[in-house]
Amino acid sequence: MNEILIDHEFKFHKGDIIVVGCSTGPDSMALMDMLLKIRLKYDLSLICAHVNHNIRKESYDEAIFMQEYCKKNDICFETMLIEHYGDDNFHNEARNIRYSFFEKIVAKYNANYLMTAHHGDDLIETILMRIVRGSNLNGYSGFKKIVDMGTYHLVRPLISFTKDELLEYDNLNNVPYFIDSSNSKMKYTRNRYRKVVLPFLKEEDKNVHKKFYKFSENLICASEFIEKERNKAVSKVLINGKVVISKFLQIDDFLQREILYFLMEIYYQDDLILLNDRHVELLQELIKGKKQNATINLPNDVIAVREYDYFYLRREMEELTNYEIELGNSVDLPNHHTIKRIEETNDNSNNICRLSSDEVRLPLTVRTRKMGDRIAIKGMNGTKKLKDIFIDMKIGKEERDLWPVVVDSLDRIVWIPGIKKSKFDKKNEESYDIILKYC
Repeated sequence: MNEILIDHEFKFHKGDIIVVGCSTGPDSMALMDMLLKIRLKYDLSLICAHVNHNIRKESYDEAIFMQEYCKKNDICFETMLIEHYGDDNFHNEARNIRYSFFEKIVAKYNANYLMTAHHGDDLIETILMRIVRGSNLNGYSGFKKIVDMGTYHLVRPLISFTKDELLEYDNLNNVPYFIDSSNSKMKYTRNRYRKVVLPFLKEEDKNVHKKFYKFSENLICASEFIEKERNKAVSKVLINGKVVISKFLQIDDFLQREILYFLMEIYYQDDLILLNDRHVELLQELIKGKKQNATINLPNDVIAVREYDYFYLRREMEELTNYEIELGNSVDLPNHHTIKRIEETNDNSNNICRLSSDEVRLPLTVRTRKMGDRIAIKGMNGTKKLKDIFIDMKIGKEERDLWPVVVDSLDRIVWIPGIKKSKFDKKNEESYDIILKYC
């Protein structure tokens, strides 16, 4: 079964560095064992990233076992303990913390790949849960086998296999593993799908996981096509981050929904689980309603605003007095710095930002921070709060309030001059047509 890691869709190269998210469960232990079997052939460097979720007593024993297993098999071992959780959805919060940790380990070792042990049963559960909750076309597809994250690839090599097949692999190959006792608790939504719905589907067709995998692939292809059409429509109806309602209503109803979901995703990048079909319907009602001035409260303090022929989203209680300057050739800033457009430079510091107008929505604007601001940092999955970045950099509050933030017309942060570059920043060898300098 380890040959599944070396198929037409995914090829290893000599000396690849792989971070493996490993929980000690049967799935991730099977993945680790498969990688060990081909390690010498490809001269692979393996790093185990283990998270102690601090929910079960046995999780500490599992962490010790994982450390000893890695030592025995000459695998680098990295671990973290989640000490506190907020009031949010537990599984969603744990996932965000887990992947943030994985990304740090990927960056630490300059890894080529991050691998997780998601399998076919996981895909079925995810698709069904999103259908019941409500999503858009991309959400209904579940998750991809291989995702280009920019500086590395996220790979789920076990996606075409079932849980039972992985357990069989473990037993045949004497692979040790632990069973998570919380997986039997019916209070968790995913467990109810796993214990009640999945057995029924498998009884109907033992290869149902293959059907769902094909279904997912088809939806991904359709979603990629629709995304292109959606982006064309967005360019027609969006002006300076606001939807022109009269133009929006001329678009096909399906594309309207895709655009609204796209706009909400900007505010809920790490909390998509909070969104469902009803939120899209509420926004459509706001836009199509008779009231020319109205608002709707959405989860996580996001407000949908209708003002005459315009519609937009903003965060509740955000500071609206921030200066906003359309970015021309040069912008003088209140902090006595300047942002200017230049022709070329070899400088790759955080004082330089290279962008492609095909990926960011023009015009670019300089403003100060807003409450709830987040940035998708280059080389990382998900987003990080600007507040946390400023604290990490030990920048005082008064200075933070004057620090420039460069955004596109969708209000997506593309650059924090002198501090952080976003995922939109381009390398020297990549295609770009905008170079900005902070001096």
